[in-house]
Amino acid sequence: MTTIAIDFETANERRDSACAVGLAWIEGGRVVRRESRLIRPPELRFAPGNIRVHGILPADVRDRPSFAAVMAEFMPDLATGTILAHNASFDIGVLRASLHACGQAAPPLAYLCTVQVARRVFPDPAGCGLAKVAGRLGIRFSHHDAGDDAYACAEIALAAMRETETGDVAGLAQAIALPLTRIDGSPPPPPRPARGAIAERALRTFRPPASPATPRFTVRGSTGNRYEVTLDERAGAPSLRCTCMAGRHGMRCRHVKALAVGDVTDLLSDNAVDLVRVLGLLATAP
Repeated sequence: MTTIAIDFETANERRDSACAVGLAWIEGGRVVRRESRLIRPPELRFAPGNIRVHGILPADVRDRPSFAAVMAEFMPDLATGTILAHNASFDIGVLRASLHACGQAAPPLAYLCTVQVARRVFPDPAGCGLAKVAGRLGIRFSHHDAGDDAYACAEIALAAMRETETGDVAGLAQAIALPLTRIDGSPPPPPRPARGAIAERALRTFRPPASPATPRFTVRGSTGNRYEVTLDERAGAPSLRCTCMAGRHGMRCRHVKALAVGDVTDLLSDNAVDLVRVLGLLATAP
């Protein structure tokens, strides 16, 4: 049976916002294959905190394939083998949520969490985070690179097999009394029903609480110039306006288009949290 370690990185707080995946296959007591892919999430809204963790920017994934396209070649192994993941509830949650977001059913899955493995085989008061366990075992990798994280996860499992003198993941799970977690397949959720007239009217009239000051975003132009993008509500419907040449002539420039989809690649000001509020305001505009 195939044993494959997996790791996802996400663009924001949503489980269906995968922007990278890494995989590592175990066979014959060693890692025999490694793969890493960037993924374009359903929306290019990257939370600053997530960017600080993995360093992936919207510009890095703008032209990459969707989750369904990237995962198509790997799903047969994942559906029929044993999956390893460090903090598996997160990665399995990303896998299932992203499949559902693509309109695909999630297949039955069997997985083992290497955090739990490490707590039983390599306990330490310092904790069993991926970097800490890998450091104690001498596994060299680049943390929060999806491909390297999957590799480190696989190597932790292999080290545990050697420590417990077991030949495979099934034997390891039995030796440390940590059964594989098995979850049934699940169909994608049904399409949302159309909103009624009252709900539509409520959405049209809703406005999030106003900030004490008008949000102002400093962005970097293609030549390095700095421009200011502000929220303009004078025309009746809120919109973003830019001080670049195109914006001055009333055009919807590339800076505005990027911010309007949550792309903060060229955002210089440290106020991405204000952008979330502004996007909510734009989304509910009549």
